[in-house]
Amino acid sequence: MNPLYDRLFGKHADQDTPFLHLMSGETLTHAQFVGQAAQLAHVLVGAGLQPGDRLAAQVDKSPEALALYAACVQAGVIFLPLNPAYTRDELSYFVENSGAKLVVGDPAKADDLRPMVERLGATLMTLAGDGSGTLTEAAADQPEKFDTVARSEDDLAAFLYTSGTTGRSKGAMLTQRNLLSNSDMLADYWKFTADDVLLHALPIFHTHGLFVASNITLLAGGSMIFLPKFDQDAMIAMLPKATAMMGVPTFYTRLLDDPRFNRDLTKGMRLFISGSAPLLAETHQRFEDRTGHRILERYGMTETNMSTSNPYDGERRAGTVGLPLPGVEAKVCDPETGETLPRGEVGVLEVRGDNVFKGYWQMPEKTAAELRDDGFFITGDLATQGPDDYVTIVGRNKDLIISGGYNIYPKEIELVLDDCPGVMESAVIGVPHPDFGETVVAVIVPQKGETPQEAALMQACTDSLAKFKHPRRFITLPELPRNTMGKVQKNALREDYKGLFT
Repeated sequence: MNPLYDRLFGKHADQDTPFLHLMSGETLTHAQFVGQAAQLAHVLVGAGLQPGDRLAAQVDKSPEALALYAACVQAGVIFLPLNPAYTRDELSYFVENSGAKLVVGDPAKADDLRPMVERLGATLMTLAGDGSGTLTEAAADQPEKFDTVARSEDDLAAFLYTSGTTGRSKGAMLTQRNLLSNSDMLADYWKFTADDVLLHALPIFHTHGLFVASNITLLAGGSMIFLPKFDQDAMIAMLPKATAMMGVPTFYTRLLDDPRFNRDLTKGMRLFISGSAPLLAETHQRFEDRTGHRILERYGMTETNMSTSNPYDGERRAGTVGLPLPGVEAKVCDPETGETLPRGEVGVLEVRGDNVFKGYWQMPEKTAAELRDDGFFITGDLATQGPDDYVTIVGRNKDLIISGGYNIYPKEIELVLDDCPGVMESAVIGVPHPDFGETVVAVIVPQKGETPQEAALMQACTDSLAKFKHPRRFITLPELPRNTMGKVQKNALREDYKGLFT
């Protein structure tokens, strides 16, 4: 028995029902997809992977990349999806920290990656966005049946790395129960059925596109219009063929800027869902005025999957992230004492349920600091909860920047900038941006007599950091604002530069 595989994939093994509608015009059936996953599972076992081993995948979105996830579940291998934008240095940390035995990467980067991968004792195989590569070449002559490895709901299914305020990423350990319970809950709560066609333009290297969108569709037996990425023209063309869509706020603001996006285009849609970053109340209203649909906003994290959601039937309240999902407990606590606060007061949101992860890989102290003995996870997000249970996120207890749905921790960027010649210190902040919600601004204090060049600073970021982390503006100051304890006042910097892009 392998609950996650059986419920998501195995039950579709003989179903010639549509699953993935591709931009090429081809439709992949559930049975074809499951057969492809089985072929890949044979390759993983042939490469020496045992149940509980880790596979790191830094690949572009494709049906084959999604089938690789299914193959890992079927073979009992822990799946570690990674953003293709990560640099070699970033990838090196993830491979080393996770102890991945197999790395699947882009063929175009293979020569650059192979020495690092082999130095860390792993094997490299390749997979391109068009499905080509050594992985699929090896799978081509494998059987389309595989003896599924027995696993329990307590076994680990995936690692997702989330950046830390110290700059060191943490591997969130997700069990089969974490993923399956959350998908079960959401499929029911959002009323997904086999008749649904989900417009899927999200990446599949994080929880939103992989463990929410894809898992729910598989559970319900529906299909997905599987776009490689957000493409405005493609979204407009495909919307009449869909019944549901999941996206980040940037998707919705860009669609609203397109005059083709109107009531007629969306009349066949059942549901629009938004997450990964806060959606402005103004966007909610514009969307409803334009389409007649009210976006359903929900809230989750890498460590918890989804914890709250506005209701399918009932008030979808702009500015809130809705109610705790069935089976999930949420409370707002004093950040210092951990005591539960009265309704309406601002504190740190904590959540508990089968959705909450097992802990951080090889970081027991960090796990103990954020995951209480009673099972409540300290999210770090500042929130209020009203008498009617609606949760409102009012800020963040950490310096996290959320840009276009991606989490960015300033410390990681500051470490790069502080190493640059001529830089005495830096402070990285997020400021409002009309398209991305927030974007990155770097404030630089030069060493005496030095004038760091912006081009050199940007080159250092380009060499070490994924593009979505790069500052969009560099500002030079003689000193950083500090309080009486000497702590940098980032709130003052955010206030000073909040109008840079708006």
